[in-house]
Amino acid sequence: MSILAHPHFHNEAAAVAHLEAIVWPNGPVCPHCGGLDRITPVKGGRIGLKRCGDCKKQFTCKVGTVFEDSKVPLHKWFQAAHLMASSKKGVSSHQLHRTLGVTYKTAWFMAHRLREAMSEKPKGQLGGPGKIVEADETFIVNKKGEKIKTGYGHKMAVMSLVERGGAIRSVVLDRVTRKEVERIIRRNVHEDSRLMTDTAGYYRGRRFGIPQHEMVDRWRVRGWRCPCEHAGRLLQHL
Repeated sequence: MSILAHPHFHNEAAAVAHLEAIVWPNGPVCPHCGGLDRITPVKGGRIGLKRCGDCKKQFTCKVGTVFEDSKVPLHKWFQAAHLMASSKKGVSSHQLHRTLGVTYKTAWFMAHRLREAMSEKPKGQLGGPGKIVEADETFIVNKKGEKIKTGYGHKMAVMSLVERGGAIRSVVLDRVTRKEVERIIRRNVHEDSRLMTDTAGYYRGRRFGIPQHEMVDRWRVRGWRCPCEHAGRLLQHL
């Protein structure tokens, strides 16, 4: 049987029951007061609505999740989450709009919430003793309200740091300057790493507090892939 044939992808009651089993594996818990014992279904209320006898407040299993305060049916949220999680190359908002039968604005809202829920928060610094971290920047999408002109001044600048064989971290730059680049590297790259960059002017001079800093002319070295490609892939659907 296809995984998409499961009831929680098509039936709202089944979808709510499925989420309750995930959020409350040991039974309902009031998100307001933490009560466990005096929780009852609200008769005549929407599917899954419950009332806490201790604090007298109503709630559903959506409280505290990315589905909270959304009028989109929960079973469509599950469809969107499955499409995004199972696609190798990602799913655009337009594709969700066409597949789920919702408006583009709704699809855009759903995609952003789900991506935020699936994103990993940065933990510590990249690299370390014996590890290589590559750094580069790229320019993508036009800035809102900026007049399109020659060069990159109207585009958003993104810097990517890639630990070889490890994590990838991308940061939006306010301005591509030596000071801004240094601030990001010092904050995100361990001082005992081996830092590799291209030969752009803002990478020259000081070593960002990292003794092992090497610059590579990527136009002369075949097979070297700059980390900016990662930034483009990570943000291509924004």
